[in-house]
Amino acid sequence: MRRPPMRTTMAGMILAAASVLGTPFGTASASPAIPAAPAGTHHACANATAGKAHCNAIVRNDVAVSSKTLKAAAAAPSGLSPANLQAAYKLPSGTAGSGQTVAIVDAYDDPTAEADMNVYRQQYGLPACTTANGCFKKVNQTGGTSYPRVDGGWAQEISLDLDMVSAACPNCKIVLVEAKTPSFANLGTAENTAAKLAHVVSNSYGGSDASDSSYGKYYNHPGVAITVSSGDGGYGVEYPASSHYVTAVGGTSLRTASNTRGWTESAWNGAGSGCSSLNTALSGQAGASTGCSKRAVADVSAVADPATGVAVYDSTAYQGQSGWMVFGGTSASAPLIAAVYALAGNASSVDNNYPYSHKTSLFDVTTGSNGSCSPSQLCTARTGWDGPTGLGTPNGTGAF
Repeated sequence: MRRPPMRTTMAGMILAAASVLGTPFGTASASPAIPAAPAGTHHACANATAGKAHCNAIVRNDVAVSSKTLKAAAAAPSGLSPANLQAAYKLPSGTAGSGQTVAIVDAYDDPTAEADMNVYRQQYGLPACTTANGCFKKVNQTGGTSYPRVDGGWAQEISLDLDMVSAACPNCKIVLVEAKTPSFANLGTAENTAAKLAHVVSNSYGGSDASDSSYGKYYNHPGVAITVSSGDGGYGVEYPASSHYVTAVGGTSLRTASNTRGWTESAWNGAGSGCSSLNTALSGQAGASTGCSKRAVADVSAVADPATGVAVYDSTAYQGQSGWMVFGGTSASAPLIAAVYALAGNASSVDNNYPYSHKTSLFDVTTGSNGSCSPSQLCTARTGWDGPTGLGTPNGTGAF
């Protein structure tokens, strides 16, 4: 038996020298204990123990500004704005999304979720989304209003998720479903609740590769589009991104450019990718040359690099930070793709194979890597499908 290759990191902000093992040709997957965050950043959530998930938000350490300070300086928040994201991905955000609901599933309570989201929306001229006007709803994992305990790290994750859905689909309604803990049982209960309340459900968390025979009942909801972040540890897969039933969302670095699009993207070196050793491949992946005998990750992608990160507002102080911050991680890309599904409005009639037959409506990402592996497409971007970026990033809504 060949020795699995060691994961190595690529250019950009350097990941810690923690190794993640993989097996050639996708016959097994890495178990993704989170490596240290890129230099100058930190993970919002702690690593997960067995049976639990960690959130995939990464926070820049160099940006944390109060709204008062921002106004006094007459400055805009750092990080990509809604206008940036809408332009980069050619989204019909101003004209589509009405009548669509996106649910966010996370663990623990963010007591300022609604207020913080509306600070973000007001800053960027987006319409208010409140409980009072019927746009926003917050429930616990069973649909009630007895919320779990507060956790500052997951509160940051929640703010990131709400702001990214707001950025891409300001006309969408939003439901926040808060699990009691980040156990897969509680997150799964929240997922089932979310699927009853929304057209699209976003999940920005993951743990070690797991079997759909154990947890697939939480993510198998025909007629509801379910997106999941692929992870922030580079080569190696997480569950539920490795589930047969979801759209696994990888990550890119997104920068302005003097080309026709106005933007350029490369694979983010932290984006999760690889092959599940447990779950069956999507039928759409049959012609994608993934190199996996089973389910390959990712399917599509969006910006996730904290070095080219997104602006987020969160007032629940944690690790010395609150206010306007810059976030990355595939926790940013998963809710963005969820919002694109909502803009398309097709969730009731498509499944997660749909992007594979609509590749021309995606920007193919052909440069960058999240490590070294065999076969190389599992961790190195190329023309067509690759692990870190999947089929590519949205070019409008035609692939969703």
